[in-house]
Amino acid sequence: MDRALPLISVVVPLFREEGNVAPLVTEVAAALKDMAHELILVDDGSDDATFAEIETAAAASEHVIGIQLRRNYGQTAAMSAGFEEAQGRFVVYMDGDLQTDPADIPRLLERLERDELDLVNGWRKDRQDGTMSRTLPSRMANALIRRFTRVHLHDYGCPMKVMRADVAKNLRLYGEQHRFIPAIAAWQGARIGEEVVVHRPRRVGVSKYGISRTIRVLIDLVLVMFFLRFTDRPLQLFGLVGAVFFFVGLGIDAWLSLDKILFGAELAGRPLLQFGSLMIVTGILLLGIGLIMEMQARIFYEATARRPYGVRRVTRGEPSP
Repeated sequence: MDRALPLISVVVPLFREEGNVAPLVTEVAAALKDMAHELILVDDGSDDATFAEIETAAAASEHVIGIQLRRNYGQTAAMSAGFEEAQGRFVVYMDGDLQTDPADIPRLLERLERDELDLVNGWRKDRQDGTMSRTLPSRMANALIRRFTRVHLHDYGCPMKVMRADVAKNLRLYGEQHRFIPAIAAWQGARIGEEVVVHRPRRVGVSKYGISRTIRVLIDLVLVMFFLRFTDRPLQLFGLVGAVFFFVGLGIDAWLSLDKILFGAELAGRPLLQFGSLMIVTGILLLGIGLIMEMQARIFYEATARRPYGVRRVTRGEPSP
């Protein structure tokens, strides 16, 4: 295999999955036996024999690449490390627990090419997670993400995604944002599709998901919403909220002033006067924050020579003779 030019890069973050490494390598090799590929296994600071198993697999197969992180950074960071290492034209992300079937990869890749998509997200239509700590929180999180990101997929958290390499390498993920990959990719102009995939019960190891992780995902949703809608125009958010605060406060103080002038009302002991003044000051501060962030956005694009858009392709007609 020419390692510099694989067709497919399969990226798998692993944390305490020593029992799943060998079967994972076997199943991926069987699923992609007719395709040039590389399997990138990222050990996210495991304290068991996970990386030792990865080293064994890499010694036995030229398709396997192992990466060991210095400590446990989290699934999103491990995924990003794998994406950076990937050399293929297409990048597959999947979990190392083998609940998703590597045999689905060719079908998702075929869908991506057939419909000229940039990312195909798996859909665990028949989930095999029987615990309320996983299935119910996942459904709630998916509903919220669909509502707020306006990218309508059934299963954002499905650990099976196939994407073009340029999409994978342009993702900038932090915290628990791997769940928002379809929304972030769609914001960058990627065409998104969805395909049903097989979901299997976990056979080896223990799940690392639970209620606490769902809470962290919901917190990251707020950050992702800001980036998706206002990262290039923060003044539209802070300016709008600031204007509402300012004019509400101005209206309150104007009404109190008329009450004083026309009817001689006593204002010194009325909390409403202080509230109106606070609203005015808060509105001015929010407007100032929006202006500062707008200037920072402009400085960022000019200093990095980064464009606030992405070009899919350029076509030119032949010059006339």
